Amino acid sequence: MKIVTDCAADMPAAELEQLGITQAPLFIQFPEGEVNSADISADDFYNRLEAMRPAIPTTAMPSTGLFAELYRKLAQTEKNILSMHISSGLSGTINAARDGGEQAKPEAEVSFWDTMTLSGGERFQVMAAALADKAGWAMDSIKERLGNIREKTEVIYTLDTLEYLARGGRIGRVKALAGALLNLKPVIRVDTDGKYSTVTTGRTLGKSMTAIADHLQAKYGQTPLWVTVLHGRFAEKAETLTTELKGKLNIAKLEVMRISPVLGVHTGPGIVGAAVVPMELMSDLLG
Repeated sequence: MKIVTDCAADMPAAELEQLGITQAPLFIQFPEGEVNSADISADDFYNRLEAMRPAIPTTAMPSTGLFAELYRKLAQTEKNILSMHISSGLSGTINAARDGGEQAKPEAEVSFWDTMTLSGGERFQVMAAALADKAGWAMDSIKERLGNIREKTEVIYTLDTLEYLARGGRIGRVKALAGALLNLKPVIRVDTDGKYSTVTTGRTLGKSMTAIADHLQAKYGQTPLWVTVLHGRFAEKAETLTTELKGKLNIAKLEVMRISPVLGVHTGPGIVGAAVVPMELMSDLLG
């Protein structure tokens, strides 16, 4: 089976290659032209983002035609394809993928999986699917595991400013915090419906990071966890959050990663948070 995802999954190029995963591009549209999010480094992106303030670039998902072409190409070596994407509550990417899958019939047999999340949470599901497929699992078993991971994963973050979410029109449920309250530091999670909701709001980043750690502790208790700390260009705060999490969670595996530029368009560089999954849902696949 071939697995397709998008670059909202925040998977490093080496990991995609190692697991044999194909990444559909998501695009960032700057005034001087469009770039594939995978082709620009995080630091180059944030430099360009800050240089064009107060304007912000826009993002674009892959077209139906691009997906159809991708599926047909993959089908030349493997007809069965699993296409896994950023939450349908946050992006129309999976809809474009489904339409592309229709166009690619009968050459390609594509099934689809809405991860109902993004970033490190999406990555956990994509990794699990690839590893389970390599281990010879049947599709029913893979989807059952993906459902468990989707249900028990938490993606939660805080922002130095709501400016980027507000300007990009992505605030949704947190829009009530905009305007006069833009100086507050909201703690935002991906809810069970695959959309953002606000957990709480801190007056400082320190308080919001403590709130993230407290929320995760309340959710998971002493369950052994795989924790991915995620940030834009906020390494110092990522270190602070890591220390908070180590003090409150039972961490079996920890990593610190940068979020994809295509997500950074909507958050700015000042984002820090975590994707968390119970280790037992991943450990048997890691071998």
